[in-house]
Amino acid sequence: MIDELGLAYEDGDRGRHRRSAESPRRRGRTVIAAVVAVLLLAGLGGAAYWGLDRALGFFSAPDYAGGGADEVVVEVRDGDTLRQIGVTLVKADVVKSDEAFVEAAEDNARSENIQPGFYTLRRQMRAKDAVALLVNLDNRVVKGVAVREGLSVVQTYQVLSKATGIPVAKFQAAGKDPKKLGVPDFWFTRTDKTKARPSLEGFLFPKTYEFPPNATAESILRAMVAQFLQEAEAIDFVTTVEKERGGISPYEALVVASLAQVEAGVPGDLGKVARVAYNRAYGGSFPCGCLEMDVTVNYWLELNGKPTKASKDMTVAELDDPRNPYNRKLRGLPPSPIDNPGAAALQAAMSPPVGDWLYFVAIDKKGNSAFATTLAEHEKNQATARANGVL
Repeated sequence: MIDELGLAYEDGDRGRHRRSAESPRRRGRTVIAAVVAVLLLAGLGGAAYWGLDRALGFFSAPDYAGGGADEVVVEVRDGDTLRQIGVTLVKADVVKSDEAFVEAAEDNARSENIQPGFYTLRRQMRAKDAVALLVNLDNRVVKGVAVREGLSVVQTYQVLSKATGIPVAKFQAAGKDPKKLGVPDFWFTRTDKTKARPSLEGFLFPKTYEFPPNATAESILRAMVAQFLQEAEAIDFVTTVEKERGGISPYEALVVASLAQVEAGVPGDLGKVARVAYNRAYGGSFPCGCLEMDVTVNYWLELNGKPTKASKDMTVAELDDPRNPYNRKLRGLPPSPIDNPGAAALQAAMSPPVGDWLYFVAIDKKGNSAFATTLAEHEKNQATARANGVL
């Protein structure tokens, strides 16, 4: 055996000579050894491949193997990263790991176009299949509800009910306690002598919403309140009002925003209308120290289930009803907002332009208003409005 091993280290000629002179028995033994060696190498190679495959599997992200079953609706929130979407899908048991989802999304060029909203997916599906469904807008559960600026709570409930099929009565019941829906208690603090009337009025932010199929009246109203708080924070509404509006509370500024929203005929007049409201209620130069705006009377009529009216059709009893807490002749601002203002109206009430205006009137059919500091100027503007067929 030692001699045979030593042959491998002899020079090439001697090695060839010895192998060529081997006996048939030795040649058979050599062939068998060669076959064994090949099988051994093949086995080692297979083991190595199997080990490599196991190693790669160990380091790859956990993923489901099938296409999934049992539909589930998941939400992609505005601003979500791929990782955040992956976490949402893991919680819903759609994908096995957020790592697998991120890897699959990065391999799909269309994943950059995943839109916020609700999607119908399946539980326990491959990550790449989940990505494919998310980039396909046909899988979005689109139940958009457009709530425009200036709608009162009463009107908003009607819009929501029509779009979702949830009875108005359920919205009314859910909306009775604004604090339970997320409105912080400090919002109902006032610095004037008028007592706040806690309600959802002013806090149902107007925009187009997409609610999940299983949404309830309470969850819808809570989402709208959360949107309002987000919008107010984005423009630093509370801090700015407290610093710049002469000591009035954010709630009073919200009341002014609601007045501007419904009184301004065009967006460009929102700030000036807000300034008129401040000047009348707090400026000291308006004779009654009141708003004297008919829209507050209409709001009271609506709250009591009565039809609203044009100013010219209102009776003196309706205009100056002493039992009406929204009476246009009462000093200061009304007990609550009279509608739900949008972002531009909030901005206008927070930072209105400087001016001594006490009067305004729409002077054309586009809704543009003329503003005046004296009654004489206001009367001239009214004449212009009549000439243009507005009054």
